[in-house]
Amino acid sequence: MRLGSAVNGASLLSALLTGAAILGMFSRFSCGSPDAGFVGLEVEGVDTLSITVVYDNYQVDPRLTTSWGFACVVASPSHTVLFDTGGNGSILLSNMEKLGIAPEDIDIVVISHIHGDHVGGLAGFLERNGDVRAYIPSSFPNSIRTEITSHGAEYQDVDSAQHIAGVFYSTGEMGTSIREQSLVLHSERGIAVITGCAHPGIVEITAKAGQMFPSAGICLVMGGFHLVGASDSQLRSIATQMRRLGVEKIAPSHCSGDRCREVFREEYGEGYIESGVGRKVGL
Repeated sequence: MRLGSAVNGASLLSALLTGAAILGMFSRFSCGSPDAGFVGLEVEGVDTLSITVVYDNYQVDPRLTTSWGFACVVASPSHTVLFDTGGNGSILLSNMEKLGIAPEDIDIVVISHIHGDHVGGLAGFLERNGDVRAYIPSSFPNSIRTEITSHGAEYQDVDSAQHIAGVFYSTGEMGTSIREQSLVLHSERGIAVITGCAHPGIVEITAKAGQMFPSAGICLVMGGFHLVGASDSQLRSIATQMRRLGVEKIAPSHCSGDRCREVFREEYGEGYIESGVGRKVGL
């Protein structure tokens, strides 16, 4: 199912940021066992979606191996999606095994962008499970398509915002020099946005997701925010803009940077989630 064409990024962002903030849809987070790395929401006691970070350079679960890159597994009642694959297939598969996630349970793979720390583990994963469909940016080189099909898997090019399956959607390719898609989950509790590196801009990506589902609140944004080296004033401005977009909970990791995490922790308080490999979030 194709969604309507995106509104011009600048005008969209301006309209969303100057509009009234979206009302929060979540109650307080309740934490489970620290060893389990679980953060959930108490809403009628039911978690219909789970997000598990299986590859990251930040660590939540000390059993797991850290490495530069990002990958997470999102499970719904109907589909299990691997978003990005990190940079090393052996580390990816080892962490998944320790977390009790079988590669064979994955039926969809979504790759955010071409950088090796996000696509590097793909071949190793496909060796374990080629019975998947991979959604890749249409700007990818043909070598990636050949890699996918050589393992018996299927691929689908993604250019504009589109429905993937169930509650899973893509923002479509965004950005200029580095083309990147982000994953959007349209849950009963609102929209969750997962980014690989957010090269097109974390605010712009979040605004695009909000435009895709204008009547839903943005309950969570997590992943790499690409803010290493940003000044404190830039970071606080971005945090303010995310607030204006109605983002309730935020979980930066991977390429976000230590100072980014510190500033967002200060700005978001209880709405901040310490993320990294082993973090589990229930929606």
